[in-house]
Amino acid sequence: MSLKRLNIRGISYSETQNGAYALVLKEVGGDRQLPIVIGAFEAQSIAIALEKEISPPRPLTHDLFKTFGERFGIIVKQVIIHKLVDGVFFSSLICERDKIEEIIDARTSDAIALAVRFKAPVFTYENILDEAGVQSHIRPDKELQEDPLDLSNDEFIEELINTEHHDEEDNYSHLSVKELHKMLDDAVSNENYELAARLRDEISKR
Repeated sequence: MSLKRLNIRGISYSETQNGAYALVLKEVGGDRQLPIVIGAFEAQSIAIALEKEISPPRPLTHDLFKTFGERFGIIVKQVIIHKLVDGVFFSSLICERDKIEEIIDARTSDAIALAVRFKAPVFTYENILDEAGVQSHIRPDKELQEDPLDLSNDEFIEELINTEHHDEEDNYSHLSVKELHKMLDDAVSNENYELAARLRDEISKR
């Protein structure tokens, strides 16, 4: 199976799940995007790592892991999102020490947070993009080329830390598959990738 490289396109707030965020990954050289629901702490950690101007007063857990790895000559070479089961993504860290590679299982959110810090590329398999990817409706001239998040100041981080959502989880059982597909298309058109991920998972379960 061929690997497809992914870039981080952005992080959006959850509109349906308390304390959750959607991490949006986009395939390099293609128009599919992979939305992954992650927790607030991991979203905060990824956002801080992407923003060069913001440095927490004490190291976050992922910062500590990077420092620990560097002190002992361990680097993260790449991250591979290798499996999708019931809407849950499974990932591996490909690490190297003294020219010896080791593969370590990790939650996808943790793996991405470390990949950003080690400047390691992120990959997934074609079949995962086929199953879970959503088509992007963004024109090429509207693509985010460098910084996927507008983190020009610390307002985003503050909101990321402090914002709470109290909406109850949606129940889609009363909707037909056709209606779910229509809602999925609308969610993607509106760039609501967290909702798109939940609808995609519901369609997969059907």
